[in-house]
Amino acid sequence: MSTSTDARARTKVVLVKPGLDCHYRGALVVARFLSAQGLEVVYAGNQTPVGAAAAVEQEDAHVLGISSLSGNHLHTVPAILTELRDRGLHDVTVVVGGIVPHVDRPALLRAGVSAVFGPGDSLTAIADHIRTAAAALPDAARQG
Repeated sequence: MSTSTDARARTKVVLVKPGLDCHYRGALVVARFLSAQGLEVVYAGNQTPVGAAAAVEQEDAHVLGISSLSGNHLHTVPAILTELRDRGLHDVTVVVGGIVPHVDRPALLRAGVSAVFGPGDSLTAIADHIRTAAAALPDAARQG
């Protein structure tokens, strides 16, 4: 039987910046916080949709965090989701953070994003969401 501590300890998160988005400070703050909370975090930096999906696959990650501050989220996030599905990575939880207008959030959620976080959302809320999502994964997926 897995406990929430077991799920947290095994949870691996890959964080990426889509395309040429060079505003990385927020992603690094989130990465450091999640790591301090006991999650395993891999910051993969700037990635194309193919590169983001490949990083998730290579790292056997449970969660993909996409940090988008350049306004291209309605293009890049669905492309990343398609790449994940094409690779059979259906159990990966995808979260988006950054500057995402509230009007754009429903489209991302409909596309398959688990949550969208923005300025003012607490780091604890992000970590809690990731832990909850990881705990809901089938044991085989969570244990990698």
